[in-house]
Amino acid sequence: MASIFSFKCSCCQKVHEGSPSFSFNAPSSYSEQSEEIKQAGKLTTDLCYYKDSDGDHYFAKVMISIPIHGIQEPFRWGVWTSLSEKNYHHYLENVETTEPNTVYFGWFCNHLPYYKNTYALAADVYPQNNGLRPILILHEADHEFYRDFVNGITIEKAQQIAEICMHG
Repeated sequence: MASIFSFKCSCCQKVHEGSPSFSFNAPSSYSEQSEEIKQAGKLTTDLCYYKDSDGDHYFAKVMISIPIHGIQEPFRWGVWTSLSEKNYHHYLENVETTEPNTVYFGWFCNHLPYYKNTYALAADVYPQNNGLRPILILHEADHEFYRDFVNGITIEKAQQIAEICMHG
């Protein structure tokens, strides 16, 4: 298995080395809110909360990895998931010392480039100890992103997705 992913970008002609890793600064629904709602809420690098006409909304930033065939390091995404109010507060209270087997249910809260509507895919959130970001595991779904999560992606597909993320 190759240890380093690298490719010559068809857009900028540069050689990019290392498995792709892309991250979102906020849940998509937070980004779509008015400035008034955003300012009344809270957004950090790892947590988000806001209240709108639908009620209170709680989120945590998580990591999801997609295996790349023949490459040791996966394609990583830093994305947001919803949490219930109870799970959000439990997570806050235990972020440094997560109990073994702690799992929260959440909804995937970002629109990934390349894939059709990844928003609201069901998932489980596995908190990690020592302040590491939780790991997201998708529930089974008839969706290309779920199939890639389970089966991995080709080097060519990883390059194509990376190029979309870097160059639009």
